[in-house]
Amino acid sequence: MAENLDSEALLNAFSRFAVYGDTKASGKEMNGKNWAKLCKDCKIIDGKSITGTDVDIVFSKVKQKSARVITFNEFQQALQELAPKRFKSKGRDEAIMAVYKMVEGGEPTQFGVTKTVKAGGVDRLTDTSLYTGSHKERFDESGHGRGREGREDVVNNTGFVSSYKNEGTYDKKKNEK
Repeated sequence: MAENLDSEALLNAFSRFAVYGDTKASGKEMNGKNWAKLCKDCKIIDGKSITGTDVDIVFSKVKQKSARVITFNEFQQALQELAPKRFKSKGRDEAIMAVYKMVEGGEPTQFGVTKTVKAGGVDRLTDTSLYTGSHKERFDESGHGRGREGREDVVNNTGFVSSYKNEGTYDKKKNEK
């Protein structure tokens, strides 16, 4: 029963990393980049006994000859190959269980995600409420672009010149007389 729960948790972790960064991925196969990310994020790569090169070599060993991805069974086989190398002081079964525990519940983390700069000059340049002239016309009150409407002059076919203030008052004056 415990083996089943471990397998379920491993499958969930496998699926989370398999779909990371790929909108078309089904979660049933993992590519080499995501395998390396799993090993890094779950701290299997420690920089001493296991390096990124070791992870890539194990990936190449367990995958099919012409394939570029590994399945869940191949994933388990890869973890079993890395375990004794990662935990040299433990027995093979203990090392495998320790690696499984490291992977269970693991989720892809986002390293190096670009954050918005809050410097004074940048804020001033990107605040659309401070824009003047023709640039002001390109954005609405909330700061979102208006698209084509903001870039092109929209022709108003009313018969009046563009800046005429008394537009629409002709009928009122005619009726007063």
